Amino acid sequence: MSSLQTNRPTGKWIDYLGYIALRCGICAIQSLSLESCDRGCRLLAALLADWTKIRRDPIDANLQLVYGQLTTEQQALLRRQMWHHLLLMICEIAHAPRKIHRTNWRDHFYLRDKDAMFQYMMDGRATVLVTGHFGNFEVAGYLVGLIGTPTTTIARPLDNPYVNDFFTEFRSFGGNQILPKEGSSARVQEVLDAGGTLTLLADQHAGAKGCWVDFFGHPTSCHKALALFVLSARAPMVVNYTRRLGKPLRFEMGMTGVADPADLDAPHVPEYLESVTELTAWYNQKLEEAIRMAPEQYWWLHRRWRDVPPAQLKRIEARRQKKIGH
Repeated sequence: MSSLQTNRPTGKWIDYLGYIALRCGICAIQSLSLESCDRGCRLLAALLADWTKIRRDPIDANLQLVYGQLTTEQQALLRRQMWHHLLLMICEIAHAPRKIHRTNWRDHFYLRDKDAMFQYMMDGRATVLVTGHFGNFEVAGYLVGLIGTPTTTIARPLDNPYVNDFFTEFRSFGGNQILPKEGSSARVQEVLDAGGTLTLLADQHAGAKGCWVDFFGHPTSCHKALALFVLSARAPMVVNYTRRLGKPLRFEMGMTGVADPADLDAPHVPEYLESVTELTAWYNQKLEEAIRMAPEQYWWLHRRWRDVPPAQLKRIEARRQKKIGH
């Protein structure tokens, strides 16, 4: 089992019972067709969105912040569609190992920018793949391992060690490596030095001391490490996405932009490579572009926008004015 252990015997049993419940749920999902799973997810999504208050406050607050002109009906529809996406994502994770293989993965994935994406992932330099809590990023990780281009992903371990082991096994398929968020700096540097591919979810709140930039027009805190990895290792940053195309287990995988530090040697260096803050602002803009393709597939239940320190507000406003001046 996992090296993550709880100090409380009672807590250990609760964790184990939670794991057993999860495995029973996975077995039930795998016994159903994807079409049946889809119908069940729609019914459960309507229940969660319309008849319970689970995460309703942050969902509605985020939607109002980003799409302030939504009517009550439009907001309720987006909330329901988001829950359907999250529930269906779980079903797709359960079905993926049984239905997606090396011989048929093209039936499930359309690679929009295949040549460019794999060129960066397979050249001699390290590559940093950046995505967010959008589409089915978990199944995307399964695919890159399946087709022989494994990556190293930084992820926070789940609180339940048994459930964490279960998801780590899925995420590690095909040679993918999973590193914890804390204490992995030396291992990350080894991956970059070896010319590997590093994958990160870039839309996680980094606290008051993070790098504050605009995301959907409002300040949010981002981890500085992503931009530092790119600029220090001179590794291309590829902002990619995996969105569902109507049916379960049917996806488009593409990218919305590439920031290549090789351009630092060009006569005119792109503005987004001039600093950590500019690069962070750039990849947030590229994540926005992906999310706007299918906003119902974004995790609006996250508290992505929080109180901004006054000093950071002044810096953000100064950057906005500078861009207007240009």
